[in-house]
Amino acid sequence: MAAVPDFPARCVIWFGQPLALERATLAAAGWQVRSVAPEQCAGIGMRGSDQVVGLLDLRSVVPANLAHLQQLLVDHRHMSLLALLPAAPLRASPVLDALLAACVDTYAVPIDLPRVVQRLHQLAGAVPLPATHGPQSLIGDSAVLQVTRAAIRKYAPVDLPVLITGETGTGKELAAQALHALSARHARPFLAVNCGAIPAALVQSELFGHERGAFTGAAARRLGLFESASGGTVFLDEIGDLPLDAQTNLLRVLQEGTVERIGSNRPLAVDVRVLAATHVDLEAAVERGHFRRDLFYRLNVLRLPLPPLRERGSDIAMLAHHFLASFRHRHVTRARGFTADAVQALERFAWPGNVRELLNRVQRAAIVSDAELITAADLELNQPLVASAERGLHGAKQIAERETLLHALRQADFNITACARHMQVSRVTVYRLCRKHQLALPELR
Repeated sequence: MAAVPDFPARCVIWFGQPLALERATLAAAGWQVRSVAPEQCAGIGMRGSDQVVGLLDLRSVVPANLAHLQQLLVDHRHMSLLALLPAAPLRASPVLDALLAACVDTYAVPIDLPRVVQRLHQLAGAVPLPATHGPQSLIGDSAVLQVTRAAIRKYAPVDLPVLITGETGTGKELAAQALHALSARHARPFLAVNCGAIPAALVQSELFGHERGAFTGAAARRLGLFESASGGTVFLDEIGDLPLDAQTNLLRVLQEGTVERIGSNRPLAVDVRVLAATHVDLEAAVERGHFRRDLFYRLNVLRLPLPPLRERGSDIAMLAHHFLASFRHRHVTRARGFTADAVQALERFAWPGNVRELLNRVQRAAIVSDAELITAADLELNQPLVASAERGLHGAKQIAERETLLHALRQADFNITACARHMQVSRVTVYRLCRKHQLALPELR
């Protein structure tokens, strides 16, 4: 007897009872609907090859059943979740907040069924997820990331330089893209260059261009980065690696809005916004004579510090699920989620390579894993976490101190005197703590 092929099915696990029209619409779009009573939350019966999306129907759910639904998050944490909400706001509760936080999207009555179907296709990999370049591209809901998003929204409309600081791999280019996307220049070019990756002999030509015959090999005129980005934004990554002679020319761009191609003495007007990023201490580089002081002041008009991944708490698991979902859109893998031990290991690790390291580990684990749930061993995080141990108590205290300060500032509506009174410290101490944790008060208001 010939074996029956196990074709993957697209299945919506509907926690609740869909209307006839809703079931018919999903069926017409190629989706099976498996209805599960909210109080049941078990016995879903998925196959490993199925493309499964969970849908929490909260339009008529009994409050007593929310706890059963919450167990779903534990038993089926690998499943992408959508939620349908009633027209009237639901009564807030910790259980409800946890359920909604686990959902990638929510839809309120009246339900836009075509939009829901499109999102289902996206989660199943049939439609590529749209590229996002706004603050939403920085995934997470931790307090420190919310501060970053707020600063991006304030800085974006202001046509001034922004210096983005943070450890390697924290997403500085994503932040720059978000600043550009929310600015009046969003329809114009966004050009990025890693200053540390350009050979020293070619930096001037890459940034400012050259005339034909300016040097051996210059067979034709070349427009530099600033001319090519006219009307848009230039992002200079690792600005601390820029040679001193190029720093002088960059200063001219910022001060006068002009560039001179190599081999020409005629200044050309350019209209660009300059964003710069660095993982090094530019103030220290200035003191050592490795970076021009006047250029530093020109670049450091607005400052955007990005938090390291180890300080972002639950964002780590959220990012891991996002990276896995993105990987599933492009590649075949059995992996759908992470074991509880894997999530715990992810959140305990110190992440010296930050978000970039997390992405690499998730992608590698999705390839090597033979199960539906990725383990700590798949992530190579099953060994004693030396990095986490090094972080130790000091790191935990730093995070707690920053979170406490942020909470007190919000409670006081960012009034320093009121914040100091609430924390029972002096105003000088509040300012010192803000500097210590790279919290610029104008950014937070």
